[in-house]
Amino acid sequence: MQITEIKKIGKGDRYSIFIDDIFNGTLETEILVKEKLKTGDEISEERLKQIKLDNGKLAAFSRAISYIEKGLHTEKQLRAYLKEKGFLPESIDEAIEKLLEYGYIDDTLYAESFINSYKHKKGKIKLKFELRTKGVSPEIIDEKLEELLQEDETEESARNLLQKYLKNKTFDAKTKQKAYAHLMSKGFESDVVSKVLSEVKYESRD
Repeated sequence: MQITEIKKIGKGDRYSIFIDDIFNGTLETEILVKEKLKTGDEISEERLKQIKLDNGKLAAFSRAISYIEKGLHTEKQLRAYLKEKGFLPESIDEAIEKLLEYGYIDDTLYAESFINSYKHKKGKIKLKFELRTKGVSPEIIDEKLEELLQEDETEESARNLLQKYLKNKTFDAKTKQKAYAHLMSKGFESDVVSKVLSEVKYESRD
């Protein structure tokens, strides 16, 4: 088999490679340089297979870095993202291993950032559920919720959301029932919801 053409793709760091005048995939610049590939080279099927495997691992890592640059992500999210992009399991595993080693993946930091960002909009139950769906371990979630979510702060958040919900509404039994459901849907615990609703009921008597 012969490399008949190596063609740069746009302004990026990837090249199309043609074997015997047939498109055979893309390679990262680093792989081309490392393997010293050039047009006219003879290449065995075994060597080409290994080059593609190495390229897949490098490409997976590079794609993951680009994804992380847009914001924090958990290990589970990164695995799902790379799988969606078509990378092989071994390429994904190696990319994740490097990311963990270099500190680019930190589920504890992610949980901390997530809780701080949403604790005034969502209750403890919803925060916990959403962090679990993102792949954060129960131990990390419980630790960070205990550290960052104070009882009085949670009540204040529920109180503020309730005030927004009740704006321009007549507070009667039906509205109270809907308000209860609204706060529960935000993930607040029932005792917190009942407490802030009882305050509104008390104030309405004055």
